[in-house]
Amino acid sequence: MPTTGLRGRGSVACALAREYLLRFGSDGVTEPVLNHYLDPGLERLRPPTLNGVYERMLESAQNANMRAGVVGAAIGGVSALGPLLLGFDPAAVSCAFPGGWEEVLDIIQDKLSPRGKVRRTPRSIWPLYCRAILSGAAFLAQFSDADDFYAWVDVFDRDDRMRPALPMLLSYEIDGFGFPLACDFLKELGYFNFGKPDVHVKQILSGLGFTPSRASDYEAFKAIISVAHDAARSPYHVDKLFWLVGSGYFYDHPGIGRHGRVRTDRAAFIAWARSSSVLTQSAQRHAAVDARSAPRLMPGARLRG
Repeated sequence: MPTTGLRGRGSVACALAREYLLRFGSDGVTEPVLNHYLDPGLERLRPPTLNGVYERMLESAQNANMRAGVVGAAIGGVSALGPLLLGFDPAAVSCAFPGGWEEVLDIIQDKLSPRGKVRRTPRSIWPLYCRAILSGAAFLAQFSDADDFYAWVDVFDRDDRMRPALPMLLSYEIDGFGFPLACDFLKELGYFNFGKPDVHVKQILSGLGFTPSRASDYEAFKAIISVAHDAARSPYHVDKLFWLVGSGYFYDHPGIGRHGRVRTDRAAFIAWARSSSVLTQSAQRHAAVDARSAPRLMPGARLRG
C-alpha cells in the first residue's frame, strides 16, 4: 500500500533524477538511452524457456556486493556456465552434482579457470554462488516450463498484499539470494511492480527523505512503491532511475562514457536534489524521526570510551 503524505515529492525526485542523468549528454546519455533502461518492453526481459529463467536467476545471484566481479567477470560472464550446467536445464542440474557445491566448483575451476583467487571456505563468494546454482535448480525443477513458473509468480504479483511475500519466499528457497536479490530477479523478468532495494537506491531514498536512515530492505522496498505511485511510474522505473544515478553504469551501451560508465556522484545528486524545497521538507521530517528514535542516555549516565 503506498505510503501516504508524499504529495508530489516522489514525482519531483524522479524528475530531478532524470534531469541529473541528462547532464551527462556529452558522454552520450540521451532521452532514448534513458528510456531503454527505464521502460523496457516485456518481450525484451522475459525469457520464453525455463532454461532462460534459470540463467536469469544466476545472473541475479551474482548481483550482490562484489560477487559480479568475483564470479561473472572472472569467467567471462554467467553465460559461460551454460555448457557446464547442461544448457541451464534446472531439472538436469538438480540431479547432476551428487558431490554438492564442491563438485560444481571443481568443474568450474577445471573448465573455466576463473581469474583471481577462488576461496573455498563455506561463506566465501564462490561456495555461496555454487550453492545458489544447486538450490536454484532444485527450486525451478518443480515447474514444468516457463509458463508454469510465470503463472505461479502472477498469483503473488496480482495482489498488493501478497507481492512482498514472494521475494521473502525465494530468499528461503535459494541459498545466498536474500530479499534484494530476489527482487532483482523478479524485476529483471519483467515484473515491473518490483524494485531492488540495493545500496544505491537505499542511500538515495534515505538522502531524499523517503525513508529514515538505516531503513530495512523491506522499508526501502515499500518506499520504492510509494515513490512510483506518486510519480505515476512503475517501481521498476524508479529502481532503475535511482540505480543509474548511483552507479552511472549504462551496461547495454558500452559506447557511453568509459565502457558504459559515466562519473555520477550519488552524494552530489542528493545534495542538489535536497535544495528543492519539496524534498527538503521530507528529509527534515525523517531526520526528526531518526533523532526521536536514537538511544538516549539516562540523566547522569556517561558514554564508555
